[in-house]
Amino acid sequence: MSFGQGGPSWGPGESGTPDWAAMAEQSAARARRKKWLMIGGGALATAAVGAIVATAVISTHKNDSAASGGKDASQLPSVTDLPSETAQPEPSFSSVAPAPPPDPKDYISDGKKDRAPINADAFFPGKQLKMGDRVYAKGPTDRTTKCAATTQGALGSILANNGCDQVIRATYSRDGVAVTVGLAVFGTEAQAKKAAQQADGGIASLSGSGVPTFCRAGAVCRRTANSYGRYAYFTVGGFISGRNVTKADKNVFAVGDDLTNFTFRQIRHRGEVQASAAATAPTTA
Repeated sequence: MSFGQGGPSWGPGESGTPDWAAMAEQSAARARRKKWLMIGGGALATAAVGAIVATAVISTHKNDSAASGGKDASQLPSVTDLPSETAQPEPSFSSVAPAPPPDPKDYISDGKKDRAPINADAFFPGKQLKMGDRVYAKGPTDRTTKCAATTQGALGSILANNGCDQVIRATYSRDGVAVTVGLAVFGTEAQAKKAAQQADGGIASLSGSGVPTFCRAGAVCRRTANSYGRYAYFTVGGFISGRNVTKADKNVFAVGDDLTNFTFRQIRHRGEVQASAAATAPTTA
């Protein structure tokens, strides 16, 4: 049995039916050829991609080699071969410690260093004294090299025996209480300290400039003695009315304490000023 051109053609078979076994074998052969063609094409594609990657790797290696001057990584210097020193100078530090700043007390402990002017205005300036909310009127002042003339009792000989150079006095008053502070100047700290420790009797009160005579004629008054540097300072305080001072008269004690503290501060400030001037003075080679 035959069909027109382009149609299937089967050979003669039993009862004129197609040879199904032959047809199955031909179909399997065609499938095997198609599979091998696909495997072969895939292998060729894989090989082509591999060639491209290899080319890129080689090209990159060439570029890296060129950037390193034609050397590969194994030819680069190790870390220990690199120079460890630079051309920049290293900082240098002096092994000599700077001199300590001058001690202010040194300048008020020795007459050879304490060269600032000594007078009443240098230690007791202005017309009044303010200590916190308390204001004291400044009365008379004086200065003398006759140290014993400013004292009462044994203090005169004590000052003289310890080498007193001069005494400055100033009186302040407030609310019926007056206090005289006497500043005795010595050549050394040891002399001033000894005079204060030996103090007996006391500084004589200084009246005038509106302040009447007080703490004289046997009146009981409060007396103090202190020293700092080459200065010994003494106070005598009491009532302008002449009334005797007792331990219950806190106002007399308060005025005396204020004058004592103020005098100490003035002496210390004198040392600070001179030490500061010495620290900023130009040095000579």
